[in-house]
Amino acid sequence: MTNSDFDVVGIGNAIVDVLAQTKDAFLEDNSLSKGTMTIINAETAESLYAKMGPAIEVSGGSAANTIASLSSLGGKGAFIGKVRDDQLGDVFTRDIHAIGVHFNTHSEGVETPTARSFIFVTPDAERTMQTFLGACVELGPEDIDPELISKSSVTYLEGYLWDPPKAKEAFLKAAQTAYGAGRKVSLSLSDPFCVSRHRDEFLDLITNHVNILFANEEEIKSLYQVESFDEALKQVRGHCDVAALTRGVNGSAIVAGNDVHLVDAEKVDRVVDTTGAGDAYAAGFLYGFTKGNDLHACARLGSIAAAEIISHYGARPETDLAELAANTLGQ
Repeated sequence: MTNSDFDVVGIGNAIVDVLAQTKDAFLEDNSLSKGTMTIINAETAESLYAKMGPAIEVSGGSAANTIASLSSLGGKGAFIGKVRDDQLGDVFTRDIHAIGVHFNTHSEGVETPTARSFIFVTPDAERTMQTFLGACVELGPEDIDPELISKSSVTYLEGYLWDPPKAKEAFLKAAQTAYGAGRKVSLSLSDPFCVSRHRDEFLDLITNHVNILFANEEEIKSLYQVESFDEALKQVRGHCDVAALTRGVNGSAIVAGNDVHLVDAEKVDRVVDTTGAGDAYAAGFLYGFTKGNDLHACARLGSIAAAEIISHYGARPETDLAELAANTLGQ
């Protein structure tokens, strides 16, 4: 895709992640649903922070993580997300600028603290997220810059952000602006619970506004309320141009019209933390897509990026993904 200032602009929650290793007993003692993301209030956030052990604090948010990995691959990314002019807001802004991502969403007048997500990683590398959305809920259509959307090959929407009412208006404005400029729109379903909360709205969004859909096995089965992955794959066919469906160690399936491309997962020596694996996969796929690669190559790039992320703690790459991809694909 050509004639664009940015490969991808992501719209999502601007969050600072707080990662801690924990045991299943901690999840049970605090009634946390393993492997899911739950929205919490400020009081619960303070309580969990007091109970958790040593933690690592890094800038995060699903779409922001995708744009960070896209940048590491050599892509040109932009991000739209709401923070407050506070300490964590400054941390988020500094971090995203440091990796070369365009970010200038206004923080003036935001009264709610910058969001944070507690990510509890159990010994099996599964992650359980408790998220205080904070300033994210204030994102609205006024924060969507039509010029920025028009200058981006793909507008990438984070499903998590569908919860706040104003964000829905922002998504639709961004999608309509992208279509008007002849650009593509992509959506990540984000979480099976998120899908169950907004199933009908997501189906309408996908059918009428989305070109490229990202979902994992549980999310796509939840969307179509079916028991098997194969049935979900059949259902998604024709609802959007491309559906990239990830299956963990079983790789991914890319559905485009009557074609299905099956791509293996990249091998890793040890899975440390699955936080952000789907975000990184989307980054690799969209990077390949905006550079004109075929769908199999796009999925392979996604798998390479995801493999790097799950090999360490945190959802941002620690290795130069561009170099890693070049070395792997060159073999």
